[in-house]
Amino acid sequence: MYSGGVRLNPDQCYQALRARDARFDGRFFVAVRTTRIYCRPICRVKAPRRENCQFYSHAAAAEAAGFRPCKRCRPELAPGASPMEMGSQLARAAARHIGQDFLADHTLEDLARELGVSARQMRRVFQSEFGVSPVAFWQTQRLLLAKQLLTDSRLSVLSIALASGFQSLRRFNALLKARYRLTPTAFRQGRLPVESGADFPFRLGYRPPLDWAHLLGFLAQRAIPQVEAVRDGTYFRTVQVWRQDRVFTGLAQIRHDADAGLLCVRLSEALIPVCALVLDRVRRLFDLRADPAAIGAVLGALGEPHPGLRVPGSFDGFELAVRAILGQQVSVAAARTLAGRLARRFGEPWRGEVSELTHLFPPPQRLAGASVEEIGRLGITRRRAQTLIALAQAVLSGRLLLEPGHRVEPTMTQLRQLPGIGEWTAQYIAMRALSWPDAFPHTDLGIREALGENNPAKILRMSDAWRPWRAYAALHLWASLEKTL
Repeated sequence: MYSGGVRLNPDQCYQALRARDARFDGRFFVAVRTTRIYCRPICRVKAPRRENCQFYSHAAAAEAAGFRPCKRCRPELAPGASPMEMGSQLARAAARHIGQDFLADHTLEDLARELGVSARQMRRVFQSEFGVSPVAFWQTQRLLLAKQLLTDSRLSVLSIALASGFQSLRRFNALLKARYRLTPTAFRQGRLPVESGADFPFRLGYRPPLDWAHLLGFLAQRAIPQVEAVRDGTYFRTVQVWRQDRVFTGLAQIRHDADAGLLCVRLSEALIPVCALVLDRVRRLFDLRADPAAIGAVLGALGEPHPGLRVPGSFDGFELAVRAILGQQVSVAAARTLAGRLARRFGEPWRGEVSELTHLFPPPQRLAGASVEEIGRLGITRRRAQTLIALAQAVLSGRLLLEPGHRVEPTMTQLRQLPGIGEWTAQYIAMRALSWPDAFPHTDLGIREALGENNPAKILRMSDAWRPWRAYAALHLWASLEKTL
């Protein structure tokens, strides 16, 4: 059995199950032949006998073998696999797209074209990596999301079906009964009281430890005024998501439940139909797929002062790239001020329950059609205004894709070819917008100061010791200065 291209020894899996080892949560699932139920390795029920256990690297593979998810440990709350655990870059990219609900609006052939391969090759590689087809993988994701909504909310069954990506209630009910041998009504019997309407928390798991204070502090210092805010240990932001020809807007708020080891995410009711996509963005913003044990083993002493430090990702790749450009050669506070001005001038007004959040961040089409003079009136230099327009035009045309799941090196080459984007900006965008764990802005002044070395070539050679987790090394180096975090 494989997990991300790594052979899982069944005896080792069983020992992890007996120890309820959180390091393996989400890396494999145990299915019990006698009950036909599959669980997370941290499940609190009595461990089954070894001869009754089968182990699968993904929930979809367990479901394809005829097992249904445990109601107690709730496999839908398990953290996802770290991208670097997957042996195939193609499978990694396909899984990223499926996680972003790509198949809700596209076919498998569309996905293959997006990845630059044939549909046959994509299916073959995906099957080898995950043990199931891309469609079965996506069906499991949809059903597990529906299971969470049925358990935690009072949303109507029709609303849950649509939010989970099903086009009809009949298809949803049929697949739920076929896979889990339960109806929606049966799922809700005997559950704990839940909050009414859409005002309930989605719960997202991660592998401990999580250095929430540093993660939230990083985002707070860079929060775009009118778009993002951090207060009382909670992150808030306005959200704008496109699905086909419709735009969905609303508010997302995320807090940490340290006792449960979860992030709690509340979304405006208007965002429930696209909750799968929004939740995937939350996972990447807070780097919930990270594997701290694997990262710490490589970073060694560098990572010891801040175990569980994450690389803050992005909620939107274009937004992050704009923020990176505005941050060139200015302080964090100055870049934040400029980003707020840009949001007020070019973003759509928004009104919600958080008074200081008044705008949506401007999409590429708003900046692509702006003039250098319009942007310059905000206090942004002419050169950076030109860079912002060139970036927006490249993203709008589809030539430049700033989301995880796309090939990193070609994307970074495209970024460097834009006027005003150098190595630091390209690496920073790769680190946060592309969620590339081996990105390393070796020309950064803070990294040079932390290492006591000014020669970029020497810094690059030093960073080889931290591959493939150099982005985490950069965060730890910045943290060592106690300036940027």
